[in-house]
Formats: sequence, structure tokens, C-alpha cells
Amino acid sequence: MKTDKQDITIFFGVGVWNVQRIWRKAMLQIQEGKEVDVSNQRKGNCGRKPKDINLEKILTIPLNKRSTIRSLAWQLGCSPTTLHRKFMLNLIRRHTNCVKPALKEKNKMDRIKFCLSMLDEATTATARPEFKTMHNVVHIDEKWFNMTKKNKTYYLLDGKEEPTRSIHGNCIGKVMFLTAVARPRWDSEGNVTFSGKIGIWPFVKEVPAQRRSDNKPKGTIKTKSIKVDRKVMREFLIEKVLPAIQAVWPESDAGQTIYIQQDNAKPHILPDNPEFLEVVAKTGLDIRIIQQPANSPDLNVLDLGFFNSLQSLTDCLSPKTLQDLIKGVLEEFEGYEVYKLNRIFLTLQTCMIEILNHAGGNGYKTPHVNKERLEGLGQLPPRLSCPPEVYANALHNLGLMERVQ
Repeated sequence: MKTDKQDITIFFGVGVWNVQRIWRKAMLQIQEGKEVDVSNQRKGNCGRKPKDINLEKILTIPLNKRSTIRSLAWQLGCSPTTLHRKFMLNLIRRHTNCVKPALKEKNKMDRIKFCLSMLDEATTATARPEFKTMHNVVHIDEKWFNMTKKNKTYYLLDGKEEPTRSIHGNCIGKVMFLTAVARPRWDSEGNVTFSGKIGIWPFVKEVPAQRRSDNKPKGTIKTKSIKVDRKVMREFLIEKVLPAIQAVWPESDAGQTIYIQQDNAKPHILPDNPEFLEVVAKTGLDIRIIQQPANSPDLNVLDLGFFNSLQSLTDCLSPKTLQDLIKGVLEEFEGYEVYKLNRIFLTLQTCMIEILNHAGGNGYKTPHVNKERLEGLGQLPPRLSCPPEVYANALHNLGLMERVQ
């Protein structure tokens, strides 16, 4: 075949001159009547010796001077290519560092108390206390969703023209949404009986345009974001969240208390808000608001993983207007996988274990317990257990903190 050398080049991922050299060597051996042997003759300790770098010196370099391969190579006195080879050999690793909320001692104490309250009291006297199933807790929070990002990554064919994106006045449209989720449930046959997706609502209003423009005449109805304060939040809770809970909540939970967990943001109403309690009394349900500890986004499933997961899905959209953005977010919320939402609740329990193990601090790495693999094997536990030594240390640390207070 005329393209045999090119085919071999592509198959082995080598240059064509390598194939031609081996080919010529084999043909010469055949002409001389020798046994064909094209194996590498340079064996053992051969080739270019790797350049030695004292990687221990990295420990003495300030963090702000080793945020890139180039800046770190400059500090080590070597080339970026040489240092990158060390990176490819896993001798150094890349770490993305995020800023976490500063915690006071009272914050840590409140976090320990909150995590301990999520343990099933019937199991605290056993060898391994277990967490509650958290089926009766509704997590609510707000999040901004943008129409696009200033910097986005695309994959293009080599030589193709790069796309051009532009906006007016450096202004990117965005909408804030209120989201409410609970833990999903299944029956004994594995059928979803409750998706856990209570609802998601945009903080917007429809208003007529006050002026004429090139794109629309005066009076055209347009969508605008509204400022979220305590009054607006109370209206959304009463007119949207409570009716949604009443409509989708499992009938098997009749008579049980439903907790709405929120953070301590200023727009959020207090648990004893009279207007809210009045409407709850008319629903016939026992619904109460609880406050999660201050500076603790890792204790809310929305901040812990749901919002990031939903954001990654909406980033694949290309909305042209705020209406398109709202429609896209609502569709992605409705299509969100129930199994993912359930796994986030288990991630919340792993974080609670780490919080108890770190005396209420947040300087821990979110544990990974291969939930997706266990789920595929049918071995995913409905709730996690807290190691007895962690539980004992948490009680001990809580006692010390309370004595100091």
C-alpha cells in the first residue's frame, strides 16, 4: 500500500522518519541474508540524564511566588520546561486554594452543636452514632446566575477562527434565584417517590419600558431583577415556598415536623416571624425555620454542591435575554438528576464528621467516599455513622469551649 508508512506513523504516534529508518534497516538485513532485528540497540543506562533540581527548596519559597510553573521555575533557577517535567512525574502537584470564612470560637462551638444535633439520638449510646436521614429538612438559599462569563473555554479545531463575544458597557445580565430542595426518596422497588426538588424561583418583575429605543418601543414589557430584602423574602416564602412544600411533600410524613434551613443573611426572616407563622398554621403542616451556624456554607447542600453542579449545566446554555436565562435555569433544575441530589446530602454528612473532627473548624478537605461507585453496586448507605473517637472528641472540645465562654 502506498500509505503504509503513514498508517504506521499514525498508529504508533511516531515521526515518519523513524518508520523509514527502521524500514531501511530491515530491508538491508534481508538483502544481506541476516535475521531481521530492528530492536533498540541502546539499552540500559543511556540517553540524556535528567537535570537535578533541589525540590526541597520549594518549601522555603513564599506561596505567592509559586502560583505558576514559570514563577516557581524562576525562584528555583531552572527553566519552566525542566520544572514541568517534574510536574508530569508527579514530583510536584497543582493545588487550587479557595478562601474560606473566618471563624470565631463561638462560630466553631455553634458548628459543633449543630452537627451533634444532626445525629440520631437513638444511636448516640451505641458504638457508632449515626446521622439522621435528614428527610424532613428543606434547604433554601439564593444564588446569582449570569447570562455568560467574561472568560470561557472552548475546544476548536486547529486553524479554525476563534469566536468573538462582546457585551455593551461591560454589563452582563444576571438573575438571582431562590432555591428549595430536600432529600429525595425511593420505594422498596427503587422507584422515585419524592424528587426532593421543591422549586426554584427568580427574583424578577415584569415592567413596561419607560423609554423608546432602537430595539423596542415605549411600553414594551421587559424583565427586571428586583432588590431582595426581608419583605421580598417573606413574600417568596409565604407565596411560593410554603405552597410548593404543601403540594409535593410526601403524605407518609403527615404529622411530622418539616424544618426549613437557611443561613443568617440579612434578607432572611427570623424563625418567629408572625406573618410566616400565621400562614403556616393555615396549611395544617408543622413547618419551622431553623438557622444554620454563621459563616457555614458547608452545612447547606445548596452551597456545598448543588449550586455548583447546576451552574455547570447552565453554563452550557447560550441565553440571549433574561427570559432565556430564566427558562434555561428552570429547565436544568427540573432535569437535575435525583441521584446527584441524594449524594450531596451524604457529602453533607461527611463534612459534618470532618467539622466534629476539627473542633468546629473549616480547614479540612471535603472527603470522597466513592458514592457514585457504591451507588452503582447498590451499596450506598442511606446515612453515615460517626466514628466513636470523633464523637467523643467533639463532646470534649464542646465542653472546653463552653467553660471558656
